[in-house]
Amino acid sequence: MNGHEHHDHDHDHEHDAPETLDAGSQALAEALGSSFTIVKIVMILMFIAFLCSGFFQVGPQEKAVILRFGKPVGQGEKALLTAGLHWALPYPIDEIVRIPITQIQTVRSDNGWFYETPEQELSGDDSGAGMTLNPAIDGFLLTSDTNIIHARATLAYHVADPLRFTFDFSDASNAVRNALDNALLYTAAKFSADDVLINARGQFQDSVQERAAALVEEENLGIVVDYCTVDSIPPRSLTDIFNQVTIAREKRSQALNDAYSYANQTTNAAIASAAGIVNQAQSAEFNYVTNLIASAHQFEDILPYYKQDPSLYVQQTFVQMIGPALTNVEDKWYLPQRADGKKRELRLMLNREPPGTNSFGF
Repeated sequence: MNGHEHHDHDHDHEHDAPETLDAGSQALAEALGSSFTIVKIVMILMFIAFLCSGFFQVGPQEKAVILRFGKPVGQGEKALLTAGLHWALPYPIDEIVRIPITQIQTVRSDNGWFYETPEQELSGDDSGAGMTLNPAIDGFLLTSDTNIIHARATLAYHVADPLRFTFDFSDASNAVRNALDNALLYTAAKFSADDVLINARGQFQDSVQERAAALVEEENLGIVVDYCTVDSIPPRSLTDIFNQVTIAREKRSQALNDAYSYANQTTNAAIASAAGIVNQAQSAEFNYVTNLIASAHQFEDILPYYKQDPSLYVQQTFVQMIGPALTNVEDKWYLPQRADGKKRELRLMLNREPPGTNSFGF
């Protein structure tokens, strides 16, 4: 009996195991199905996010180029993307290269400048630097009169051909810097030290810009030069001497200006005085000639009367001339002409004091 019961018990367990295994498999299958569904949703969302990550914005002052596996998408101007929203395949399939077109970019040439630490350059104080030239670290320029100066130049430019500037050169900005270095060295060799530092600073700066622009155009770098600035100073060991020369030049210039000003004032005064004298002479000449002409006309008018009867004309004229003078005269004396034709004399005895008076009035 015991053996039979044990056999039945084992037989029951064999019937329960498949039922338990079927329930677990079903639960596992349901769990796996739910997991696969979640994975699918996540993958779809990731794919959507992956595609959305390809949108990018191009600013108004730049253009962009899409590089697909390192090569531009499109040919020529068609490869340039203008301002606005664009889409590309996400990295690493596509790569976006942004190219500033209106932004002013600058490069600087320091080959002719002395060594400065970053702190000294920011503060503008080079007092801590050595006052002698160290060829190992200090740069300089050689002028046409075999003098040494320090100069550095800054060139500003903007990109005119974005594709050429970006893809035809491994480092176009470095090529621009090399052109500026060449222009600075070449131009310094054409000018004397005095011209670079004092007499023709503006002309030297313009010449550097012209040389740099010519080299850039020759190399066809795809840029346009906007302006160039040049700072130039004498060697620091000669700064005091150059300052003294500058002061002497300023004093000389001031003395010359004062002399020119005095000369101009004196000349202007002399010219004005001469003009006044000439005007007076011309006025006197005009008046004299006018009076002379009037007298000549008057003489011509009275000449016929005089020719008719000279004696009568003289008496008439004498009366006309002397009459107004004798109008207010109290005493008049008339001296008739002598029979012998000689002139009569009139002698008057005039006393200093009236007769019958003295200093006391009686």
